[in-house]
Amino acid sequence: MCTNPPAKGNAAPCGLLTSHSSQLHTASQGSGRQCCGTHLSLLQSLCLSLGVPGQRRPTTLYPWRRAPAPSRVRRAWVIPPISVSENHKRLPYPLVQIKSDKQQLGSVIYSIQGPGVDEEPRGVFSIDKFTGKVFLNAMLDREKTDRFRLRAFALDLGGSTLEDPTDLEIVVVDQNDNRPAFLQEAFTGRVLEGAAPGTYVTRAEATDADDPETDNAALRFSILQQGGPELFSIDELTGEIRTVQVGLDREVVAVYNLTLQVADMSGDGLTATASAIITLDDINDNAPEFTRDEFFLEATEAISGVDVGRLEVEDRDLPGSPNWVARFTILEGDPDGQFTIRTDPKTNEGVLSIVKALDYESCEHYELKVSVQNEAPLQAAAPRAERGQAKVRVHVQDTNEPPVFQENPLRTSLAEGAPPGTLVAIFSAWDPDTEQLQRLSYSKDYDPEDWLQVDAASGRIQTQRVLSPASPFLKGGWYRAIVLAQDDAPQPRTATGTLSIEILEVNDHAPVLVLPPPGSLCSEPHQGPGLLLGATDEDLPPHGAPFHFQLNPRLPELGRNWSLSQVNVSHARLRPRNQVPEGLHRLSLLLWDSGQPPQQREQPLNVTVCRCGQDGICLPGAAALLAGGTGLSLGALVIVLASALLLLVLVLLVALRARFRQQSRGKGLLHGPQDDLRDNVLNYDEQGGGEEDQDAYDISQLRHPTALSLPLGPPPLRRDAPQSRLHPQPPRALPTSPLDIADFISDGLEAADSDPSVPPYDTALIYDYEGDGSVAGTLSSILSSQGDEDQDYDYLRDWGPRFARLADMYGHP
Repeated sequence: MCTNPPAKGNAAPCGLLTSHSSQLHTASQGSGRQCCGTHLSLLQSLCLSLGVPGQRRPTTLYPWRRAPAPSRVRRAWVIPPISVSENHKRLPYPLVQIKSDKQQLGSVIYSIQGPGVDEEPRGVFSIDKFTGKVFLNAMLDREKTDRFRLRAFALDLGGSTLEDPTDLEIVVVDQNDNRPAFLQEAFTGRVLEGAAPGTYVTRAEATDADDPETDNAALRFSILQQGGPELFSIDELTGEIRTVQVGLDREVVAVYNLTLQVADMSGDGLTATASAIITLDDINDNAPEFTRDEFFLEATEAISGVDVGRLEVEDRDLPGSPNWVARFTILEGDPDGQFTIRTDPKTNEGVLSIVKALDYESCEHYELKVSVQNEAPLQAAAPRAERGQAKVRVHVQDTNEPPVFQENPLRTSLAEGAPPGTLVAIFSAWDPDTEQLQRLSYSKDYDPEDWLQVDAASGRIQTQRVLSPASPFLKGGWYRAIVLAQDDAPQPRTATGTLSIEILEVNDHAPVLVLPPPGSLCSEPHQGPGLLLGATDEDLPPHGAPFHFQLNPRLPELGRNWSLSQVNVSHARLRPRNQVPEGLHRLSLLLWDSGQPPQQREQPLNVTVCRCGQDGICLPGAAALLAGGTGLSLGALVIVLASALLLLVLVLLVALRARFRQQSRGKGLLHGPQDDLRDNVLNYDEQGGGEEDQDAYDISQLRHPTALSLPLGPPPLRRDAPQSRLHPQPPRALPTSPLDIADFISDGLEAADSDPSVPPYDTALIYDYEGDGSVAGTLSSILSSQGDEDQDYDYLRDWGPRFARLADMYGHP
């Protein structure tokens, strides 16, 4: 099998196919064509030439031709791929023609399979099934698919396989049809101002979709425009941007905007542009300076915590940064630390304020020397400030200052129970306005017990009554008052002074026994524990305990029959010395405390003596003797009994009064259902002529209904009563709301007309006696008014049509 020599521009000559058994045969020459390889069982030859644009007809390929029997085995040639350029527009374009020499022309059917034919993307390649010509039917894009691997088949007309399938590879040749593209539209970078040449700033990156193995994707970077001197450079291969010279000054240019370009074909092909925004970071290369050499300010005396004025400064560094923030220092002129300077964070000005009140009388003028620096240290190469220091002159204005107490708060002490007129203290003040002659006056501002009296001219304070030791305003033995001192200026000023008075404890109370003492004494000296006596004292230490107990020496018989021994600082034990008779014994004791001078009290004591058993407990037979109670005098017993009797009488009086009220409520009332009061409408059991109608009806019968003698049998009937209503109607329910009154009255009138046992509604009716204390007003109050003009009858309209006429007659027109 032979083929024509490949035309100019073909990719490569044809080669030999390898067989499935890897056995190779020598290719023979014939008819000016190059031989191809053979299979072990079936010799096949394959000749291939590339179809390229501009070739008139495709090269014929004989992939299945048999060659003469080889005399020796040769290595087979590998068929190179068929190359075709992407974006080829003359379609369909013939790529190659394959043939089989087993059958005559027209008796072989050719087909191809694979991507681009019957697999995605479909329809890119096709083959003439009778001639074996392979065509390109669509433009190729290498960036999507860079090669196609197809398989070729040869069949007879009956569909039987004439040859084994063979591979056909088509390679898409790249063209420079894609521009390079930056990864970002704008690249950002930061660098310190004054950076040295060669300092890295940022890096620009770009890509190209073309074949990276060709110049179509060989990219080169460059800077098209910097907007000024060339301070930056870019590496054409890596895209790194660096500084190239000194001179970066943020105060001159803070941001640089570079225009970048990238080109393929090693810089000679397609291009794309982007920008690089480079920001200079600030350094402290500019010292702050005052705007003036001197500042003149004024301040008011006797006021602290106020601002006096502002000191203006300038700094070219970045506002808000530590390189810009100013810090002020007072170097001279403020030995007492009366001034301070803080920085305004918005304006960077120094705010001079007073931390200690100024005194015009002490100093009228202040001359301060102030310096300014940045929060961050200044760069060593930065120029020094010409106005780094300034003078601040402060003039103090004289004002009316409030008086000043010489000692505030003033603490003093006073004995407990001090009489009125006792001097407490002289709480005086002085006026700091020495150049203004002013008088001071004093007054009280806080004295909850109204205990003190203040002299308005001198500030002398004395008591005006005795302070009670139980005062709730005496806290921990201290009494607190507030005194005011005021000058007599046109606009007076006031000072407040606190007076704390310690109330010293005085021994003004004698101790007293705790009565009654518990228990009783045994008549025998050796029996029982004795009687434990305790004492208390209203005074506080050291004027209280320890207490001293003694039998009254004026009664010598007490010492012969009784003994008194100290138990502790507040208790003593009483025991009989000899056997004493049973019963009540009245003793006399002397008690005194430990105060200076000590307070003494003669204390009577009633002691009950009983006969005790071996265990020291009174025997049952002696219980009657204890009824008097130990330490309870006869007068106290009488008071207790009188109180109990009085309480019993009060209880009886209350019970009798309650019973009398209950009985009085039952008198003078009719038996039957109780009156039901609903919105001042009363349900009476009987109707009569009122309180003053004594002739129409016997009122006493109403007050004593039990005395009524009613005839036996059914009640008399009216002559006009209908035969169908011979029996009285049952009682009706009372109205539950004022809106039901009209219906209630109408139904009542109808029931009265129909009731044969009562007179008709248009006859004279007798009303019940209301009685004293009725919750409803008497009807006779209607006659108490002098005229009808002060009566309001409009409410009768709400009771129905029967009362509407009364409202029209007596109500308002």
